[in-house]
Amino acid sequence: MRQNPHLYEINTVLFLRRLSEKYGHHISLATVPDEEWQYLYQLGFDLVWLMGVWRRSPGSKQKALTYSGLHKEYSAALPDWKAEDVIGSPYAVYGYNLDPRLGKPEELAQVKAKLNSLDMELILDFVPNHLAFDHPWTLDHPDWFVNGNDKVIANHPDWFFSPRPGLRLAHGRDPNFAPWTDTVQINYASPEARAALIGELDSIAEVADGVRCDMAMLVLNEVFGKTWAEAAGKSRLKEEFWSQAIGRIRAKHPDFLFLAEVYWDLDDKLQALGFDFTYDRRLYERLRHGTPRDVRGDLAQDAARQLRTARFVENHDEPRAVTAFGRERAQAAAVIAVTTTGLHLIHEGQMAGNRIRWPVQLARVAAEKPDIDMIQFYDKLLRFGNAPAFHRGIWQLLESHPAWGGNDSHDNLLAWLWHYAGQYHLVVVNYSPSHAQCLLKLPISFPTGAKVIFRDEQNDANYLRNPEELVNHGLYIDLEGYHSHLMNISFM
Repeated sequence: MRQNPHLYEINTVLFLRRLSEKYGHHISLATVPDEEWQYLYQLGFDLVWLMGVWRRSPGSKQKALTYSGLHKEYSAALPDWKAEDVIGSPYAVYGYNLDPRLGKPEELAQVKAKLNSLDMELILDFVPNHLAFDHPWTLDHPDWFVNGNDKVIANHPDWFFSPRPGLRLAHGRDPNFAPWTDTVQINYASPEARAALIGELDSIAEVADGVRCDMAMLVLNEVFGKTWAEAAGKSRLKEEFWSQAIGRIRAKHPDFLFLAEVYWDLDDKLQALGFDFTYDRRLYERLRHGTPRDVRGDLAQDAARQLRTARFVENHDEPRAVTAFGRERAQAAAVIAVTTTGLHLIHEGQMAGNRIRWPVQLARVAAEKPDIDMIQFYDKLLRFGNAPAFHRGIWQLLESHPAWGGNDSHDNLLAWLWHYAGQYHLVVVNYSPSHAQCLLKLPISFPTGAKVIFRDEQNDANYLRNPEELVNHGLYIDLEGYHSHLMNISFM
């Protein structure tokens, strides 16, 4: 796998439904036309995350139908939704085998082989914290889950449910929110439960090249211990689950990729335990709510850590970028998220400028009119970011200087340079709504007597500059609010 890979997240159920409508016949995973995968390859994607491929729980579907809090989301994505459109959450896993809606069990391996033939890799979900509340293990192995005692049940009755008389098991839970009532909480104080989950991971590794691990920080010993101290007691296990699991899988599959969804600034901890990439939630929050200076501060942090972060402006859990940021700011944020170091996550529908988030419980959503300008924007951005320098080169954050005395607008301009094998690529982003100017000193040894050509791929423009001007004064930049330059640099 290349450094700084591009990952494309697909809602698998909706993807196959759309393709079936497009081609006029039923399409399963193995029968996706080759040109659909080839299109992603041509855009520069290295990884394809098929989100939601595992068997969904019958009980989860009923929960999703009866939970009125979801009905508003269903109506926003599908005004005429019916009961048969609700299939339950893919994160209440009933079994780590392919959901029959998507194809036959062997089709996952077939898709992996097809993607690998195109030099792309297949990423699937792994949900470590919980399973579906009606998973067969709840009856066969109830000791693998957090069991309630009289005191904790009396204090928190909504945390627990009874799969059969006399048995009270806990729902999966983030300690800051109400429990997920369609799930059951795995007991990470149980060596047997850990072994069973590692066994599931091992089976996934036979049909995929990597996993995106849902809420990966919840199963850290410290987090699990604090969340479930009242019910599970103090764990005597010292080793972290992730060091056990990653070590076991990598012994058989050395290149298997682990991507962690993580919050609470625990990404460094998970990287230390072996994760290849961790969600860069901090950058997302700064892009969405912070200032250009906040974003620059994040990008100036430890370079080795940033190489292992996953940048994004939306995913299936977040609102659509155009809705959350506004259209122009969403484009500027995407330039930052795609052209800096780390993994670059693009969500299905993001490139078309979709505004409505798709609830993961739905098997059907209403079509939105594609934003043609947004499609062209992403086409240029992804092709620019697929040059060899972005995968094998050196990235350098640049300092913006005032264009003239008293002009502080340079603070709103973010800039960096990529360099590989004599090729240079410059990115400049005005991450503010106002016009901004600056001077950039470029760390380039310009050939004597040459002219320097800056080819802006985003705006289809060429700028010719003298090396002496660049060395003595710097490159003058003038950008409108939330606009950017994607420049290939050459000499003549």
